[in-house]
Amino acid sequence: MSVLRVTHYSGDRLGGAARAAYRLHQALGGRQEAFSRMVVADKTNDDTTVRGASPRLSSRLAAVLSPTLDALPLRLGAPPDAMPRSTGWSGRIGAAAINAEPTDLVHLHWICAGFLSIETIGRIRKPVVWTLHDMWAFCGAEHLAEDGPGARWRHGYDPALTTGRFDVDRWTWRRKRAHWRTPMRIVTPSRWLAQCVADSTLMGAWPVSVIPNPLDLSRFKPMDRAAARRLLNLPAEKPLVLFGAIRGTQLSYKGWDLLQPALAKVAREQPGVEAVLFGQSEPSDPPRLGLPLHWMGHVSDDFTLSALYSAADLLVVPSRQESFGQTGSEAQACGCPVVAFDATGLRDVVAHGESGLLARPFDSGDLADAMLAVLRDDARRGVMSVQARARAERLWSYDAVARQYLDLYRDAVPR
Repeated sequence: MSVLRVTHYSGDRLGGAARAAYRLHQALGGRQEAFSRMVVADKTNDDTTVRGASPRLSSRLAAVLSPTLDALPLRLGAPPDAMPRSTGWSGRIGAAAINAEPTDLVHLHWICAGFLSIETIGRIRKPVVWTLHDMWAFCGAEHLAEDGPGARWRHGYDPALTTGRFDVDRWTWRRKRAHWRTPMRIVTPSRWLAQCVADSTLMGAWPVSVIPNPLDLSRFKPMDRAAARRLLNLPAEKPLVLFGAIRGTQLSYKGWDLLQPALAKVAREQPGVEAVLFGQSEPSDPPRLGLPLHWMGHVSDDFTLSALYSAADLLVVPSRQESFGQTGSEAQACGCPVVAFDATGLRDVVAHGESGLLARPFDSGDLADAMLAVLRDDARRGVMSVQARARAERLWSYDAVARQYLDLYRDAVPR
């Protein structure tokens, strides 16, 4: 069997998409059937199979200018909804460089913020697999959008719905439609996101597969709870509820506004519970919810993340929208049950009653009741912990996920 040569392109610097892309690269690197390389916006490790982007300007100047240039059209008419957007207007890598790569297949991941332009993607002449980590690929400029029947991505950004200002979402969507003539193989980490792709005007006829994000289960594994709490300087005996997301208290789709009343109800009905938050530092005016809040700051290394999950009694993911919910899979790999809303990609991550509980969307009271049900039943929580780890081993191991991608690659590369 010939070795498949794959080159990944990942423009995300700090988020979950960057971690998911690199983990897949590592998973493939351990297989004899594939030779995996990776091109990233900014290289931060000493992995010789990963290289930084080769920009037209110097690396440092390009890293600063590319996101700024890409955001310039947003000043002309970005809607006032505060949703993150990218125009795909500028890019650090041209199509000629991608096409010259000695590779059989190009694998795109999160490529916005001036990493690859819409036009560049349309000029790639090698087979393309694209793993979506949000909704941007089939939307306009939006990374996240409402998914109801009236969603604009379902109907082709009808100009009749355009306001008087410059419609940056329609402009971006039309450029995608004009330049992306050849269907790419799309991968989503959840059934919800795959259904969105299938329902979209832009990509509805393109092939789409559901493959979850992989985890290194030798890193994400249960630790001794008492040792993890000592390491993190957390209370030894208190019930701990964990919540984590980069800028999680600032991004509306992460559901911090839904979690606050839920935590306040938990505090009233289960005295002694404390909350642990990671992903950002303590704000200048922290909320008063009736229970102690431990702010752990930004955490990026797998060991500390594993310690946090192992120290907690449960992880709560109150998101309104998640393409997958990577903290949920990481927590389960460490034997930590997960409580979330029964919505979007989290339906695929949490097995209700097995590895955690799913609450009614987006009912803060029901979310609180689900957390209380886990906290109050030590025996049930212990069973969930064992089942959560078994679920991670079955679904998210490097071997399980790499095998699915290799099958997809073989189908994509002409024989």
